Amino acid sequence: MRKPYSFLLILLCLLLAGGRAWAQDDVTVSGVVQTETGEALPGATVFVKGTFIGSSTDRDGKFQLRADFSTPPVVLSVSFVGYESREITLQQPDQAVKVQLKINSVLTSEVIASASRVEEGILQAPVTVEKLNAQQVERITTADLQGGLSQYKGIDVNSSSLLMNSISTRGFNSAKSERLIQLTDYFDTQSPSLNLNAGNLTGLSELDVESVEIIHGPASALYGANAFNGVLLLNSKDPFVSEGLSVRVRGGERSYFDGQLRYAKKLGEKFAFKIVGSYTKANDWLAENYGANSTVIERANNAEGSPLGYDAVNRYGDIGRFTFPSTAPEGVRGKTIFLPGYTEKELIGEDDQAKSLKVHPTLSYLLTDNIKMTVGANYARGTATYQSSSRYRLRDFGTNQLHGEIKGANWFLRGQTVQDFGANSYDLTFLGGYIQGSKISPDGTGMSYAERYYATYLSEFQKGKTLEQAQAAANATLLKPSDPRFQELRSNIISDPTPGKGAQLNPSSYLNEGNAQYNFTLTEKTSLIVGGAYRKFRLGSNGNFFSDDNERIQNYELGGYGQLSHTMLNDRLKLALAGRVDDFKNFKPAFSPRASAVYSAGANKEHNFRASFGRAFRSPTQLDQYVRIDIGQVVLLGNVGNGFQGVNTTTQAPVDIAKLKLERLNTFEVGYKGTFQEKMVVDVNYFRSYYNDFIGAQRFIGNRDGSRPTKEQLAAGAPTQYREAASQTRVLQVWTNARQEVQTQGAALGLSYNVSRPLTITANYSLNLLDESKLPEGFQAFFNTPKHKYNVGANGLVSRHFNYSVNYRWAQGHLYEMPFAVGTLDDYSSVDAYVGYVIPKAFTTIQVGGSNLFNANNTQVYGGPNIGRLIFAGLLIDIK
Repeated sequence: MRKPYSFLLILLCLLLAGGRAWAQDDVTVSGVVQTETGEALPGATVFVKGTFIGSSTDRDGKFQLRADFSTPPVVLSVSFVGYESREITLQQPDQAVKVQLKINSVLTSEVIASASRVEEGILQAPVTVEKLNAQQVERITTADLQGGLSQYKGIDVNSSSLLMNSISTRGFNSAKSERLIQLTDYFDTQSPSLNLNAGNLTGLSELDVESVEIIHGPASALYGANAFNGVLLLNSKDPFVSEGLSVRVRGGERSYFDGQLRYAKKLGEKFAFKIVGSYTKANDWLAENYGANSTVIERANNAEGSPLGYDAVNRYGDIGRFTFPSTAPEGVRGKTIFLPGYTEKELIGEDDQAKSLKVHPTLSYLLTDNIKMTVGANYARGTATYQSSSRYRLRDFGTNQLHGEIKGANWFLRGQTVQDFGANSYDLTFLGGYIQGSKISPDGTGMSYAERYYATYLSEFQKGKTLEQAQAAANATLLKPSDPRFQELRSNIISDPTPGKGAQLNPSSYLNEGNAQYNFTLTEKTSLIVGGAYRKFRLGSNGNFFSDDNERIQNYELGGYGQLSHTMLNDRLKLALAGRVDDFKNFKPAFSPRASAVYSAGANKEHNFRASFGRAFRSPTQLDQYVRIDIGQVVLLGNVGNGFQGVNTTTQAPVDIAKLKLERLNTFEVGYKGTFQEKMVVDVNYFRSYYNDFIGAQRFIGNRDGSRPTKEQLAAGAPTQYREAASQTRVLQVWTNARQEVQTQGAALGLSYNVSRPLTITANYSLNLLDESKLPEGFQAFFNTPKHKYNVGANGLVSRHFNYSVNYRWAQGHLYEMPFAVGTLDDYSSVDAYVGYVIPKAFTTIQVGGSNLFNANNTQVYGGPNIGRLIFAGLLIDIK
């Protein structure tokens, strides 16, 4: 990584020299931005329309910038959150410009660019979209930015630990969001190895977030195959516009500490830079579900509390190896003995803090007024717990990212490289199992702890002891977490990446991508967008969880798209037709179209009716394609070869599984978004989705090479329930495509009513339905979504110095399916609140807030922790 950073340093010196030379012939425009009552508006943005020349106002509302009057007029675009934007036309230089903005508390003048890849008013967006501004982000009270997005309609958050959050829209939630892509300034931030969007663990620091945009539903036509159920876009602050020093410090319960810093500065008129850093830590939420795990092979697990033991959801190493034969007494015949295992707290030990460290330097250079070049680097390291096929402790897990962009008024070129690191990450299931399987003697001779447990249990049972007595005697032989030998084994296994011996996760993969777009203006009413993208994965794990024993696995995706837009009927009707073609290394090319229409009614186009049809494709994750992990009871294998043949785990009927295909989705949507008397905003939508080639998991007994086991192989593996690590015949789990259509539908309603400046009432409701009537019995859809969910809240600016927000969230309990565990969540809820008090003379805001204030049940992932209460207090210092 040294060469790219050296390049950035050289570029900095060149740009500094060029920026100072170019700034000598500037023409200055200056002035003040105020409210209608004459109050200064610090932080308002002022741009020369059609260029990248811009600035922001200081604490007195004053601004100054350079403008070129060689071809007048010059148009200034002035905006501020919560106020209506204005354009000011100047025929000549003016150093006393006075702009007054009108309050717009319902935020209907917001501009977005995510929905159509071009800027448009949020009321006229052709699809359902949410936007949060910097002030709304400031009021989020969860430790992770994404954790607070559940307050908005149609957005589901799945938290598997304090700093590991995954968001979804329109169903099929997961702790590892696979159907919604996450972008920062349009750059993909996923971990190449895990295809993991790790909440905001590797994203922007909140101090640098200008806005957040969330597209609901299929967006593949403009964003590619994995924008299946939506897009999350974080936009950062421009150092040309948002200059100054910002510092945020917070502390609170659970040893919570959050420190963030942002410094941005223009040097001359052509060059600007910013450096953003943050460090967060707190005692992590740990999972404590000790119910019986239903993902254990059918009839193999025992009921919770059984004297034979049982495989619990959040105990690890509770392996079952000995099954009583048919000659055993009736009460135990065919039953399995399970070890007790270790809890998550016992295995994690002192490694119980969630942590996040992020550093983002960025350099921007104006080649001309209309062309800007930006280069940046993101360094991110974090510790959190991730859930998928197991519970994984991502310790010091991180990414290095280098990215660059050249952008004009109607085009851009972007490129980036991302590398991820497993560092000291480990698998809790492996850790518990390998501790139990370790030899009792340090020299490796004799029995393992598991073997001694089984031997003691059977010996006591054969002596006529009860099952409870036999279990108690066997439990006494186990290695205790307080034993120094336990800590020695734990340390050795965590640091060992050897498959079959160690629990360390050792990914080190790369993602390189580039994309470009050009916007053509065909006529005054018609425009055309064309673009293309290429991405290449180089996957590496040293055989740790990919099938990459000798060299990195190469994979690629290539796509091109276009969108034709036309307005008519006095600009009240906007029609758009978009389409994208993607090609893949392992799959056939796919076409993703989207057609939309938006009609704006009312004197001020305040009532907007929209309808759209979209098709999307989901490419299986890199893990779905290339995984190879033996988790003991089952072997997880990728499925991009020639498919698999096997037998059913219970009936031993033949099973034939074809090679994976792309998952397909067709969605119809209608919606309305409008305002009433500039006081109330209503946003409502209904959608119906049809999934084909739905990707789900299937378990069966088969050979690792894909062939069907012989009768002799089946008989040989039966005594160990096909769990012998060295055996060719195992219980396998691969990802496959469902043959029947899967249908879902849903609706969402959002309301916002501004009673007065001190009080805005918000409410939203979401409905999501899975049609199970056409699904075969036992099919895992992984829908994982509450049928009913709602939020009720209030926020406002009580005075110039005091602002607040409060929100109550409730979600109905529902079935939650993941490879790690399957079960039903209870209803869950949370009350979140925030208070801010501004001291202008000290450039300081006192902040107090909390999430889940009443410590209610808030378990969002089955097998995950309860996300309890977190209260904090802190200071935000903002010096322009």
